[in-house]
Amino acid sequence: MSEIFDIYLLEAVLNGLLLGGLLALLSLGLNLVFGVIDVVWICYAELIMCGMYAVYYLYVQYHWPLVLAMLAAIALVALLGWILHQFVIRPVLNAEPINQLLVTGGVLFFLQAAATLVFGIEFKNLGVTLPSVRLGEMSFSAARLVAFGAALGGVVGLWLFLSRSYLGTAIRAISQDRAIMPLMGVDPGRIFALTSALGGGLAGLASCLLVLQYDIHPSIGLSFGPITFLICVLGGLGNMLGGFIAAFIFAQFIAVGGFFFAVEWGYVIAFIFFIAMMFWRPRGILGK
Repeated sequence: MSEIFDIYLLEAVLNGLLLGGLLALLSLGLNLVFGVIDVVWICYAELIMCGMYAVYYLYVQYHWPLVLAMLAAIALVALLGWILHQFVIRPVLNAEPINQLLVTGGVLFFLQAAATLVFGIEFKNLGVTLPSVRLGEMSFSAARLVAFGAALGGVVGLWLFLSRSYLGTAIRAISQDRAIMPLMGVDPGRIFALTSALGGGLAGLASCLLVLQYDIHPSIGLSFGPITFLICVLGGLGNMLGGFIAAFIFAQFIAVGGFFFAVEWGYVIAFIFFIAMMFWRPRGILGK
């Protein structure tokens, strides 16, 4: 009996690791945007919703190959990120933080309402079923394995871009001291727009992974938006490494708590841990 218990507990821990990879990808784009532009996109999860709809319609309605539909969705959401910055964020860059939150919150409700009017309230499914992968007595979702691999690929790709390219170096530099960078020949407006497009592209990648596991509807962002924001705050808002660590911590509370009690209780335990951490380290795990 104890051996079976240990196997299923190990399965829960491993599933938590797979979930953590996906949550890390969700938080990565939001942390990148905040770390560079210092504006929180409350509507970040709604960009993911737009990407999921794009994959669905291109694949199901217009019969594009799935990989091509996903690449087009990533490009579309990256474009949405750029448009969001140019027409919504840039005019309020020097405004009070509460005004910035209200503006992006307005975009959140606009995108939800627009999706309801255009796509309806029906739940839509991509219709792609990936088999489970068995490892001894343990079973894992192939979709979650694919998502974990793609999430790690996205994280590594972003790290290489930020550390090895000129534009990546400019992004890191302007996140540390935006006042001095114009004197070094860097155009902050260009870097901000590029960062917004990159954050949108990461949201597009997340949408491609989520659409393999979840039904699509106009309120799907409410399922991921709050937890993504909490992970970013727990890790230290704007700190990508902190968000990466926080994502795996959150995922383990959800997975192991769900194993001992129920999935809902796993979320409750994770939120209690978040509240306790905010009393102990209000700036987050790696917040400065």
